[in-house]
Amino acid sequence: MKLYKFLLIIFISLTTPIKADLKKNLSKQLENGGKLIFIRHAYAPGSGDPGDFNLNDCSTQRNLSEEGRKQALMIGKFFKQNKIKIDKVFSSEWCRCKETAKIAFKNFSTKSFLNSFYSSKYRKNKDKQLKELKGYIKKFNSDKNLILVTHYVLISEVLNYTPLSGEIVVSDKNFNIIDTIKIIY
Repeated sequence: MKLYKFLLIIFISLTTPIKADLKKNLSKQLENGGKLIFIRHAYAPGSGDPGDFNLNDCSTQRNLSEEGRKQALMIGKFFKQNKIKIDKVFSSEWCRCKETAKIAFKNFSTKSFLNSFYSSKYRKNKDKQLKELKGYIKKFNSDKNLILVTHYVLISEVLNYTPLSGEIVVSDKNFNIIDTIKIIY
């Protein structure tokens, strides 16, 4: 299975390098700045978190696998290779998002409005988070792009799109999707 994945990655890399995935229209959009770049955290096996997880203790959460760390590294390389201008990098407070942001971009800060509301423990925060996110975006004005490392539930709710692990979803400030980029691990 690992050999199959490795060969698949080599095949994809040789036939469609990540750099080639940046379409001309998307490249121009990102060059103009002011875009929202949602990134679902890199690959973390499983679904959700254990019922007794603690937001301040990574050992109790679902975390990135080795493949996820490699994927996060590829995300960072994608941004560097394509010289995408970045204003700020924000991450959810979940460890898998923070690790993705750290590996890909080094510098980031956390925002609770990017947190998951998948578990019943945090579901009550959904409306407050969405209001805070939309309020922040309404004030966001930059000639660079804003990176938001978060979870599929938030991306799905805001953009009506369910991303894969490590997938990049570019939107305008009105949350209209411009394009998506899949980073294969």
